[in-house]
Amino acid sequence: MLLACGSVGAARAADPPATAPTVEPVILVLGDSLSAAYGIRLDQGWVALLQARLRAKGYGHLVVNASSSGETTGGGLARLPRALATHKPAIVIVELGGNDGLRGLPIADIRRNLTSIIRSSQQAGARILLVGMRIPPNYGPSYTRDFHALFGGLAREYKLAVVPFFLEDIAADESRFQEDGIHPTVAAQPVLLDEIWPHLKPLLQPQRR
Repeated sequence: MLLACGSVGAARAADPPATAPTVEPVILVLGDSLSAAYGIRLDQGWVALLQARLRAKGYGHLVVNASSSGETTGGGLARLPRALATHKPAIVIVELGGNDGLRGLPIADIRRNLTSIIRSSQQAGARILLVGMRIPPNYGPSYTRDFHALFGGLAREYKLAVVPFFLEDIAADESRFQEDGIHPTVAAQPVLLDEIWPHLKPLLQPQRR
């Protein structure tokens, strides 16, 4: 009996080890028109440039762009469960809130939606990069201040990586925007990526060797 057991064990040891298929960790971008490449080709947008940079630097991540022009935090929250279930992202980049602010939606509502997005993503095992925005001063100093502050506040509360202001390096340069004065040009897309990159890089898995 002992000899038979030993023979079976030897046979199993001789079998080649099973190798699991390589799974690329997914970066899910949940954003609005700034991430959906509004007014330009999709392959010219900063999200496509991010995929190219990751490949060039040896990171094995797959970028999934779940952004939609005109999206609000409420819309993003509604679409998030399916996106999480489908893509099982390792990282979620949340670039939402700008349209809420431009519509003057209550800060409490924006915060509640972003909080739900953050919690759902964390519960799914994803790390989060929160992308902060500002809105024009004509909305009033109190609303404008509170709107921008909510991104930093959420980042501190949930210990998130955060981009303080996505348009920081182009906001004062009209030439960086399309004719509508809202959406960045093709030439501005690498600048947007450079705004994201230093905050995203610490969240990435080690480079392949």
